[in-house]
Amino acid sequence: MIACVDIGSTFTKAALVDDASGRLLATAQAPTTLDDVVRGVLDATAGFPEAPVVACSSAGGGLRLAVVGYEELISAEAGRRAALSAGARVVHVAAGVLDADRLAALRAAEPDVVLLVGGTDGGEASVLRANATALASSAVSPGTGAGGRGGPPWSVPVVLAGNAAVRDEVAAVLRAGGLPVHEAGNVLPDIGRLAPESARAAIRTVFLEHVIGGDRLSADPRLRSWVRAVTPDAVLEGVTVLARALAPAEVSVVALDVGGATTDVYCVPDPDAEQATLGREAVGVPARRRTVEGDLGVSWSVDALRAAAVAEGLTGPGDDPLALAEAAATVALRRHLRAEAAYGPGGASARSARLVVLSGGVFRHADPAAVDQVLARLAEDAGGAGSVLDGKAVVVDRRYVLAAVGLLAGDHPVAAAALAQDLLAAPRVTPLAR
Repeated sequence: MIACVDIGSTFTKAALVDDASGRLLATAQAPTTLDDVVRGVLDATAGFPEAPVVACSSAGGGLRLAVVGYEELISAEAGRRAALSAGARVVHVAAGVLDADRLAALRAAEPDVVLLVGGTDGGEASVLRANATALASSAVSPGTGAGGRGGPPWSVPVVLAGNAAVRDEVAAVLRAGGLPVHEAGNVLPDIGRLAPESARAAIRTVFLEHVIGGDRLSADPRLRSWVRAVTPDAVLEGVTVLARALAPAEVSVVALDVGGATTDVYCVPDPDAEQATLGREAVGVPARRRTVEGDLGVSWSVDALRAAAVAEGLTGPGDDPLALAEAAATVALRRHLRAEAAYGPGGASARSARLVVLSGGVFRHADPAAVDQVLARLAEDAGGAGSVLDGKAVVVDRRYVLAAVGLLAGDHPVAAAALAQDLLAAPRVTPLAR
């Protein structure tokens, strides 16, 4: 047996799984204890037989990442996509040379890690060099920049994923400033080719070493041994396994996960493709797309959610949890579709999904008839959500297995596939716009 645990911002969810057959043996949850998240894990698994724990975490909002690149539409955008695909939440993007104002804005975003990108391999390198120097100076000198706007020294970890021709030189500058540096392959090694895999791995390492391995969530060493991924990363893997289980009949899958702090949309049309048709001259379209909306949560981010709903022309939701979840789902799907449009043609499209998976505690614990009413209203949304839901098969992940499937995918692929099939066997509904 193995206990698969998702440490969320509000609740810690646990699933006990037979690691050979993938059979779901038990589920449980407990409030997340943000002063020490290990206590919440122990509370959630207290009723399970003794079993090893594998976990993912988005407690405290997950990994906050800033991208610093050469220019907005190429290097910075490529870095943004690599960050999202690694499960990080992008809180700031800076393009061009970091002057005093840009550096101050970067620091004000309070990232857990900076992804430093810029230039193709052997191409332009001056901006990458300048930004490394600015980051290093900010790390060692208080009051960096005009008027001392840089603030006190800081020591944010840096994932270096830019022009490989100057990687050693740039890494040396960063380390001389006392910054922890994780070197990775260039996210944009050549015009038209996006290569996020190496940067993804480095971002995951930073998450495990500096967030999980630090004392922000717990000083208990068990946490480092348990946590394998950021929760959105684990869920994306789970959706990918689900899409593979459906192939070839229903390959395209969309998952919508409404949480206390964020609402995440996942779209996997081809579970085995990483590089899809180029939608722009310079940046390839990722085959698997995810948007993580940090201002759309039903508890931690509820004030921002209400503001976002009003900005979209929706009636501001009150305090009813399902009304809040409906608003979060509507806004998140609209934003996801707008992000797809920005990519250009090619790659995934949430509109082409044959199956939609609805997740999140609000939906799992609500009366099924009430959830069906929410789905019907979503199907009628003319702002974009309706094009994803109308006439599509929808299944609610009531036992919350998507994260568990993703956690099992690497070391227990047979069990992961079997657990995905268990979700596919759940009852489906087909919301229709009137």
